[in-house]
Amino acid sequence: MSRPLVLFTDETDLDPGPGRALLEQAGCDTLLAALPSSAGQVSELPDGAERAVALIVGYARIDAPLLDRLPHVECIATMSAGTDMIDLEACRSRGIWVVNLVDAATEEVAAHALMLLLALERSLPESLAVTARGGWTEAVNSVPRRLSELTLGLFGFGRIARRLAEIAAPVVGRVIAYDPYASAAGDNVEIVGREQLLAESDVLSLHSPLTPETEGVIDEAAFAAMRQGASLINVARGELVNYSALGAALDSGRLRGAALDVLQGEPPSADDPLRRDARVLVTPHVAFLSDGSLERYTLDPARNVLAWLRAGRLDHAVVRGEARVPQR
Repeated sequence: MSRPLVLFTDETDLDPGPGRALLEQAGCDTLLAALPSSAGQVSELPDGAERAVALIVGYARIDAPLLDRLPHVECIATMSAGTDMIDLEACRSRGIWVVNLVDAATEEVAAHALMLLLALERSLPESLAVTARGGWTEAVNSVPRRLSELTLGLFGFGRIARRLAEIAAPVVGRVIAYDPYASAAGDNVEIVGREQLLAESDVLSLHSPLTPETEGVIDEAAFAAMRQGASLINVARGELVNYSALGAALDSGRLRGAALDVLQGEPPSADDPLRRDARVLVTPHVAFLSDGSLERYTLDPARNVLAWLRAGRLDHAVVRGEARVPQR
């Protein structure tokens, strides 16, 4: 029997080497492609890619035309929690399993969100700039808000938001959350409706997946519904936010500031105004990053493919495909 081929669709900021080595040691062949992340671009497949039985996907766009060119693919494993780069309906109609990463960086992303909240609310960039210029207390203009009097609102209440609620609850005065799929909250968290979340959050932190329903959901109307002088944190997906509306909210004073680890069209251009806006903190999509999370991100997708090869099915999957006879 020939060795099953696993195609790595694109090389991201994560090293594919450990995952490829794990698969090859387990009796698989691997190939690395450079498929585009934007819709409408032509995907150039490396020679032999058509025999792939599984894909490991970073940011590459996986759509129906591409899957038509890869007729033997039965399993797709992502290198992230998100699956918005994959046409899930096309996979479902073909009986293809789709499995994402679960809990690979929950601790890291929650901690990063709290760090951004503290840096924004305590005016850390201004304080650092003052000392860098040779100034001291009298040169600081902003007066931070007392954290224990703030309401932290969580837009989405999955694993990361729940962890953030746990570590932020002792710091802020109140934690509320909106999630249409959450029926129960943890300790010190109140589930509220979307309108109440926007109206009562002093700090709004985004934790929703990107779907057709949530794309651009934080728009002009959402900012208008927010509390005057609120701040925004985004460690989820850049496409959740309408950036022209964000700029208008900052200019009007509706928002006191924003802290973003994700943007649209990453990486942003060198002259993107958000890079230099004093009201906005931007970190370069590093909320997930730690030595522990890197091990999970580089190896877990390969482990998921191996689990599917060995069992012909997956217990945890975003899309449940057709059960197959184990290939190994």
